[in-house]
Amino acid sequence: MSEATVADTRRLNSKPQDLTDAYGPPSNFLEIDVYDPQTIGVGRNRFTTYEVRMRTNLPIFKLKESCVRRRYSDFEWLKNELERDSKIVVPPLPGKALKRQLPFRGDEGIFEESFIEERRSGLEQFINRIAGHPLAQNERCLHMFLQDESIDRNYIPGKVPVLDSSTLPSYSCTSVRAFYTCSPYYLLYIYISILRYS
Repeated sequence: MSEATVADTRRLNSKPQDLTDAYGPPSNFLEIDVYDPQTIGVGRNRFTTYEVRMRTNLPIFKLKESCVRRRYSDFEWLKNELERDSKIVVPPLPGKALKRQLPFRGDEGIFEESFIEERRSGLEQFINRIAGHPLAQNERCLHMFLQDESIDRNYIPGKVPVLDSSTLPSYSCTSVRAFYTCSPYYLLYIYISILRYS
């Protein structure tokens, strides 16, 4: 064996881990909890909503903390949007429980506490698997689902643009939110300005 081969297979020297490294905040994290189920309405207009809380330090998300209320049909919408527009394999949602929706049941059906808890747990697993996927993190529908109060079902599908406000000239929109609300002509003007100053 030559000396070059031996040098390539040696382990890299690593520094020992201290307590601040082991118990300090992680370099990148994404935490999503689905909790606090609430049943709203009466009769056929009755449904359950869940609070979806997200905390992250990933730069792709515009808000580092958000809390929105979603119902099962919103999770279905997200799944359908991701299957239609992205190239990832979307995990299954917990089932619809059609038998529990039959009339003349002796129990509460889909509004029984044990069923709601089982569904909540399944929805939490679903959203964490989706949001943890690097390709899904670029999808506009996921950002809308996790961070916007209401879902705009007429949105234009696509990727979330990665913008750095430091590259924008001082006379242009300085925040990402303001950047999106500018008129199309102004956006073209900003784009040309960025190219000129780059």
